[in-house]
Amino acid sequence: MKPQNSCFGAPALAALLLFSGLSLAVLDLLPALPHLEATGGYDAQHLLLLYSTLPRMATALITGAALALSGTILQQVLRNPLASPTTLGVSAGANLALVSVMLAFPSLTGWGRDAVALGGSAAAALAIFSISARHGFSPFSLILSGMIIGLWCGAAAAILILMNDQYLSGIFIWGAGSLSQQSWVIPLSLLPKVALLAALALFATRPLALSQLGDAGATSLGLPVKWTRGFILAIAIALSALVTSAVGVIGFIGLVAPQIVRLAGARRILSQLIWSPVAGAGLLLLTDEAIKLLAPGDFVPTGAVTALLGGPILIALLPRLATASRTLPAMASPRLAISNRTASLALLLVSVVALAVAAIFFGRAPDGAWAWLPAASWDEILPLRLPRVVAAFGAGTVLGVTGLILQRLTGNEMASPEVLGVSAGATLGVAAAMFAFAAPGLPVQLAFAGGGALAVLLLIFLLSVRSGFGPNRVLLAGIGFGAMLDAGIGVLAATGDPRGLALIRWMAGSTYFVDNAVAASALSIALACLIAAFLASRWLALLQLGPEAASELGLRIVPTRAALFGLSAIMTAAATLVVGPLSFIGLMAPHLAHGLGLRRPSTQLLAAALIGATMLVIADWAGRMLAFPYQVPAGLISALVGAPMLLIVLRRRP
Repeated sequence: MKPQNSCFGAPALAALLLFSGLSLAVLDLLPALPHLEATGGYDAQHLLLLYSTLPRMATALITGAALALSGTILQQVLRNPLASPTTLGVSAGANLALVSVMLAFPSLTGWGRDAVALGGSAAAALAIFSISARHGFSPFSLILSGMIIGLWCGAAAAILILMNDQYLSGIFIWGAGSLSQQSWVIPLSLLPKVALLAALALFATRPLALSQLGDAGATSLGLPVKWTRGFILAIAIALSALVTSAVGVIGFIGLVAPQIVRLAGARRILSQLIWSPVAGAGLLLLTDEAIKLLAPGDFVPTGAVTALLGGPILIALLPRLATASRTLPAMASPRLAISNRTASLALLLVSVVALAVAAIFFGRAPDGAWAWLPAASWDEILPLRLPRVVAAFGAGTVLGVTGLILQRLTGNEMASPEVLGVSAGATLGVAAAMFAFAAPGLPVQLAFAGGGALAVLLLIFLLSVRSGFGPNRVLLAGIGFGAMLDAGIGVLAATGDPRGLALIRWMAGSTYFVDNAVAASALSIALACLIAAFLASRWLALLQLGPEAASELGLRIVPTRAALFGLSAIMTAAATLVVGPLSFIGLMAPHLAHGLGLRRPSTQLLAAALIGATMLVIADWAGRMLAFPYQVPAGLISALVGAPMLLIVLRRRP
């Protein structure tokens, strides 16, 4: 698509979006206009108009403009078309900081609340930039590190919310980005802060334009690049933090609005800084008014819907990134001898058995003291602990094997069910089963979860086939689908339906409701999938040689990939039913298996299975014991550990 002339296209398109939003707002206002001049008595319509409807519209306009301006600055400074407060995890950092402080100091308001959000955003941004700097702030490293930070912050916030479930609904809906208002406090307090930051951004137009020349060119013209970049990024981070502090996380407006204006022909920095906020304000108001018309009652947070709409935009932008196909890098560790491989696998097997036994028999007594389970309590306690440990063992085994298959299948060492959005697809399938059937059984849930996981894998396959399954394209496609699916699940959960709240708890990955039937099913599926993976180990070895070499050796590439994708979908669905969509076991286990020096697919599969089982058994035990008598879901515990490990891997990635 060739951009139109910027002197007409961008202003016209931005004005059209704003006019469309205002038009829907006027339609919303028409029934209440006769009540506008009511002066006497109690008029509910008059109060709703003055203290709910109009403040909500003003909030939508201000927050939309602020997020669009923040996204424009981030995209210009980082020279990254995918940069935005959402994709970089900056909003998630502010959300975690606010949730933490709100639980400790519920009365926190005003500038103190804004300072907390700014601190959380700044911490997330520092972590992301420190990792991406090693890769030249490449779009791939920025977006992937931002996703990891966002997932980690989301897992930490979920733990805090679940441990304080009396605030669950309110904090969840606020965190999903609710524009509902009950007074003019938020828009009137937000407007001057956003206006001040917008003025600073306009004053920085010339430094922004010079920064497009590159560090060397800008420095030769006298621009202190590092200080200027830090100052301008601080403006973008502050805008995002203020919005998150006021209304929660509003997804993807900061990504979509600058892209729309740029495609409409706004090439100059000044025109982008002017017209992106206009487009963002109109886009958010249009979305919010559409939500109010289609789902009245303030049950659906606007932020969740914008994230649902933003995922396709992220996927549509993928062709603008240069990607290349490659195979997995050679192992840095030496290849082990057969005796050493056998010893390593035997040690892993002994370790997982010992840890499983310890998880069953060692823990907290009713008085909170650490103790071994006395024999007199076995009949009472073992039926509660044993199924959970068995289920965690089976799910960890499946995730470890799935992660290894996906990494070898895509030639991408960063692939896993969680990162590729496959787990989110399985979760959406389970959500569909919960809303389609009154009491879906395990076979129905497994069928729906498998269908959702397979659908995501097929879509990623279709989007990535032209790039030769380039690792960056595969990962970013997975991120886009994951964002859409998570947003869809968030919309379902925020409706207030009891099944939605049950879905939130299930997504956390707790084994609390696992019984003997579920544990036996998890273990049986794990054994069956492990056998199937071993039978496919020769395929994995041949695929490692590349499509041409594998074809010459007699491997039928398309049916083989289809079979492995299907097996991955089934295994992901089975594991997601037990530990939820967010665990990172599928990423960590293969890397630890690689670190042992195991190269053959068969030995790597067994090692990844044992490591995955070990890690999830430990996570389940820690979730049951560390916050006793409260219980933290195993999926969230493993995500808290897995996200930093993923960051370490990304930091070392060439």
